[in-house]
Amino acid sequence: MTGYIQYLGFWTPGPLELAIIAIVALLIFGRRLPEIARNVGKSMTEFKKGINEAKETKDEIVQDVRKVSDDIVEEAKDAAGLNEDDTMGAD
Repeated sequence: MTGYIQYLGFWTPGPLELAIIAIVALLIFGRRLPEIARNVGKSMTEFKKGINEAKETKDEIVQDVRKVSDDIVEEAKDAAGLNEDDTMGAD
């Protein structure tokens, strides 16, 4: 167990390593960094919109299936003469 924890600790970057990574990223991307961040934000917004549209489409399909199911049940009751509107023995 101790070896596993040491293994994870070995691969986890510390504050100094994170600072070095940030400095290298600034040197590499420099002026493009704000543009990259903006594009990532737009991408996340579009992804969330897509997820919401998929949920709405799923809900619409579920409603359509339930409606078709209810229609089939009603038609089956009508065909079998089991419609709730009909009262047996009321003449």
